[in-house]
Amino acid sequence: MNRPDRIGVGSAFGSCGELLQGVTAGDDRDFLVTLPIRQGSVVVFEPDATAGGIDVDPPHKSKSRALAELMLARSGALGGGRLRIMSDLAEGKGLASSTADLVATARAVADAAGRRIEATEIEDLLRGIEPSDGVMYPGPVAFYHREVRLLTRLRTLPRLTVVLADEGGQLDTVEFNRRDKPFTDADKREYTRLLSGLTDAVARRDHRGIGEIATRSALMNSVLRERPHLDVALAGARGMDALGVVIAHSGTTTGILLADDDPDYEGKLAEAQRISADYATAVSVHRSWRPGPPDWPAAVAR
Repeated sequence: MNRPDRIGVGSAFGSCGELLQGVTAGDDRDFLVTLPIRQGSVVVFEPDATAGGIDVDPPHKSKSRALAELMLARSGALGGGRLRIMSDLAEGKGLASSTADLVATARAVADAAGRRIEATEIEDLLRGIEPSDGVMYPGPVAFYHREVRLLTRLRTLPRLTVVLADEGGQLDTVEFNRRDKPFTDADKREYTRLLSGLTDAVARRDHRGIGEIATRSALMNSVLRERPHLDVALAGARGMDALGVVIAHSGTTTGILLADDDPDYEGKLAEAQRISADYATAVSVHRSWRPGPPDWPAAVAR
């Protein structure tokens, strides 16, 4: 990496919880499958050779500062600069906000040096910082989040909408991932089957299959922490014939999953919002991200 001499810009999308999260059979490796959404983070890095460090706005984004410092130290670049982080993602909700910030930061610092950084290099950088979602890859992936390592890439998701209900508060992802998971060998074998089934369902663009597996994952993971509104969301989804539910496994949100090509899409969207509003502190609507470059020209311009 050459010494940065221009303003760099990078971005990354978030993930609306996970379509699946569990532990593989045989090797006991924790994994998740991302549900990429259009919201995310944009980072601008302005190098300053005279600065003695990295100034971050907002200042509490200490992980992004640490990553930028690590990249500059590895490159031999002198001085520091200013990081400006802009994000659509609420923190502590399980939307991959921290990982999106870090991936966008890595891309911005690399862009300032006139180069494009690969996903595998970003994995290497993030591995020493925190467990991470796989949002450094475009589209959905199965990802070893504790190891910060790709398991496999999936085909493009069909057009999906998630009506997301936030139960309130925040969850520390790092602390959550330190907990032991009381999954049995039978559970791990089921998770392995679910991953295979989800990979096939995405490839076939099988909306129902995707929804059933996301719902099963939500139910199996409810042993890890209390999910006070999961039954309500699930009953509502079944009552309106939605695809199912999706949760932020290490977050505070539960979503009702809809197919964008459903003939009664507008009616179901309104009903899902009504059901969610009955118990949530906030309700938001997210749509699955479309394939394309990892940066968002429109977001950067804004």
